[in-house]
Amino acid sequence: MHSIAVAGHICLDVTPLLADKARIDPGALIEVGPLSITLGGAVANTGTALTNLGIDTVPYGTVGDDELGRLLLAKLSHQGFRDPHLAVSEKLATSYSLVVERSGTDRTFWHHTGANAEFDGASVSPAGHGILHVGYPPLLPGLLENTGAPLLELFESARAQGVTTSLDLAVVDPHSAVGEMEWGDIYSSVFPFSDIVTPSVDDLTSALRIEEPYSLQLVQRLADQLIDQGVAVAVISAGEHGLYLKTSSAERLRSGGKVLEPLADLWADRSLTIAPLTVTHPVTTTGTGDASTAGLLYGLCAGATPEQSLALAVACSAAVMDGSGITVNNLLRHNANLASVFDNQQ
Repeated sequence: MHSIAVAGHICLDVTPLLADKARIDPGALIEVGPLSITLGGAVANTGTALTNLGIDTVPYGTVGDDELGRLLLAKLSHQGFRDPHLAVSEKLATSYSLVVERSGTDRTFWHHTGANAEFDGASVSPAGHGILHVGYPPLLPGLLENTGAPLLELFESARAQGVTTSLDLAVVDPHSAVGEMEWGDIYSSVFPFSDIVTPSVDDLTSALRIEEPYSLQLVQRLADQLIDQGVAVAVISAGEHGLYLKTSSAERLRSGGKVLEPLADLWADRSLTIAPLTVTHPVTTTGTGDASTAGLLYGLCAGATPEQSLALAVACSAAVMDGSGITVNNLLRHNANLASVFDNQQ
């Protein structure tokens, strides 16, 4: 099985259990529940899911020289990451998100970018890995200088070494400094060197300033645009509407590094939609998108079909959402037909 380097945004998620009547009310004392502090960001979320599935996963990122940074490193070690490559900033604090998540509503993030601002990809060594996965460029200002030149340089270097590149995006805040960037130019520059791209609909519409409600036609149009700009495998998530996969030609896939090359004929010229799995008692939606990406990447490394890989992706999301966690047994509980994918790796 190929190893995977997971690089980019990493933080701690600080999540209070909120009572039904929790609110912001100056001067008042509001009763809430216990606090959880967990690994967060694309590096930790996608990386932990891959590690739990038995993939040798190496994280790259930047933390601060502070208590949160030391706690983050300890949690990475506890999760079984073999060899974390985390730079330590002398100036910036460790990134964290305060996750405000009430029952029956989607979560809100109060986020501090912190040391992630210094991550520019220069410390990443993609050689020897099957896949280099980079997560959340909109939250990594150091990758965005000169219309994303550091990100492009990182992917060009990986591709030159035969490594398959993977990119996950994030929602662009229109009121922030990155909201003023020309994301169309950034993405059109890096997509020809992005073999796999796994954004949400919101990631794309916020970056491209598209004000249009969800429709399957919108998702198809966005996927077509990614493929036209050079992406080999595009998987767009749309929450309750599921995942939409679009792939390029066999010729493009054969140029997509050591993971995609042998799958070129199997994966070429496909369009496929899969609905999410039903979770009767959802615990959280935090990290479900990253888990979906991990399922897709595992499927590709395992040589699975597009149908099997998307089934893995939605099973990973469901295992996070219902709180059971990503393990082979939990994924099989969600979809017993996945056994053949895991059996092939024994």
